[in-house]
Amino acid sequence: MPSTRSLSDLLAAPGIVVAPGAYDALSARIAMQAGAPAVYMTGFGVAGSTLGLPDIGLLSATEMADRVRALAEAAMPAPLIADGDNGHGGPLNAARLTRLYEAAGAQCIQLEDQVFPKRCGHMEGKEVISLAEAAEKIRAAADARTSRDFKIMARTDARATHDLSEALRRGEAFLKAGADILFIEAPRDMAELQTIARTFKGVPLLANMVEDGKTPYLSARVLEEIGYKIAIFPVAALLAVTRRLEEVYATLLRGEGLPAGEPRVTFQRYNEIVGLPELLASAAKFSDETK
Repeated sequence: MPSTRSLSDLLAAPGIVVAPGAYDALSARIAMQAGAPAVYMTGFGVAGSTLGLPDIGLLSATEMADRVRALAEAAMPAPLIADGDNGHGGPLNAARLTRLYEAAGAQCIQLEDQVFPKRCGHMEGKEVISLAEAAEKIRAAADARTSRDFKIMARTDARATHDLSEALRRGEAFLKAGADILFIEAPRDMAELQTIARTFKGVPLLANMVEDGKTPYLSARVLEEIGYKIAIFPVAALLAVTRRLEEVYATLLRGEGLPAGEPRVTFQRYNEIVGLPELLASAAKFSDETK
């Protein structure tokens, strides 16, 4: 199995890092095979694909760490950036989650400053904890990691609950607390995106591109020109696949089956995607050695 590429190297190299969102091991594997330099584990998508429920803090820390392990392996050699929500508690909880994510194979944990239970960053009715409490979590996470190559991404949702100035203030505090990457969630327009980039010039910044969300939906090229280092499209695949599932199940329940020529992979191609030929070859090798 190939060793995972280094997120540190990607951040140090020229150009923006496009990290498509994955919500299970299959989507992470397909993203990697499509050429993704990094893969983003979306908490929104994990909640939906695992529980069939919204992203409102219903998954436990250990359940999320289990998903990290599955996605990190499937995404190899692309590094996994993993949503850690609000750390699932206080500083000690954030520290424990950081250790779990690092041990599970992620190369970055994202921690936000929302209260518990949290909400998706593009939902209404969010609340944030105090700046001091949020900085304590980032400090605890930075102290808990075993390697500086494991990155701490600090996210603030204060733009929605306060204003952009408070979000920028929190970003500064999170950097002082040990964050490596900043994620100012849901800026409202191009001017706000540019203000964030000017304020934190030289800091790896993440832009979150959500379909139908609160932030202008921009290409990675434009985001790079503004000054962002990472562009995530966390739910694009999830939304597209969900629509497709609605269509396919409606067709099947009419008793028709999939019509000839319906867009899909073949049975053989699916087995190739999930690595069946390689696994069977490995099994045959082990069998030959015992003969």
